[in-house]
Amino acid sequence: MAMPQIKEAVAPAEPDIAVSTRNISKNYGDVEALKDLSLEFPRGQLTSLLGPSGCGKTTLLKIIAGLLEPTSGEVEVDGKAVTGPGEDRAFVFQDFALLPWASVLRNVAFGLELRGVAKSEREARAAKYINDVGLGGFENAFPHELSGGMRQRVGLARALSVDSQVLLMDEPFSAVDEQTRRKFQEDLLELVAVENKTFIFVTHSIEEAVYVSDQIAILLPRPSRVSEIIRPAGLRDKDVDNIRRDSEYLDIVDRIWASLRNYVE
Repeated sequence: MAMPQIKEAVAPAEPDIAVSTRNISKNYGDVEALKDLSLEFPRGQLTSLLGPSGCGKTTLLKIIAGLLEPTSGEVEVDGKAVTGPGEDRAFVFQDFALLPWASVLRNVAFGLELRGVAKSEREARAAKYINDVGLGGFENAFPHELSGGMRQRVGLARALSVDSQVLLMDEPFSAVDEQTRRKFQEDLLELVAVENKTFIFVTHSIEEAVYVSDQIAILLPRPSRVSEIIRPAGLRDKDVDNIRRDSEYLDIVDRIWASLRNYVE
């Protein structure tokens, strides 16, 4: 009689970490903005930083970008310590930060121009991402000729065109109307799936965070620390039109609100 084969249990694979922050603290004089904050950001996923106003979300994002120096602690991208801005990271600003005198094509290609990429190559790459974000045909338009939503798309295309592996997004949809914001959220999900980059996304919106995120880090008021990590894994397989009606989506939104409501002034 043949003995039954015993299958060895296989442990789930550890996530591939693109960015890690270790014991990050940031003081502004006597004010502790961040204290011993540690967090890991899996490669190819979107992590939202969510929390009440003043909890240090943008401060942490700027430290990861190398735009602010932490008081203590360290940030690593692909295992290398961050000591300042680098080509491995690109920042999408809340206020668009476009060159008012430059065309859409020039604005999107500007980061590549600063890196010394040849004109023909940078314009070809810029044109691709202009089309990818839905602005095909507006290459020669100027910022004052665009709506707020279109200007934000220019900023996103610029960040994508430099081909950084980490995209840092500071409330990029806060200045547009609700209809445009929802369309941006849908487009962002598609970009995360297609680009295979690591997105770190600051938002005040619980609904937005649950809709777009693979991972949500909930930060509490200063000195800021991570109170909880939520991974709405079941939602990533849903059709984008159905996510907001899904019971898991609604349950996670309610759960996060219950944990944050006492910190809202």
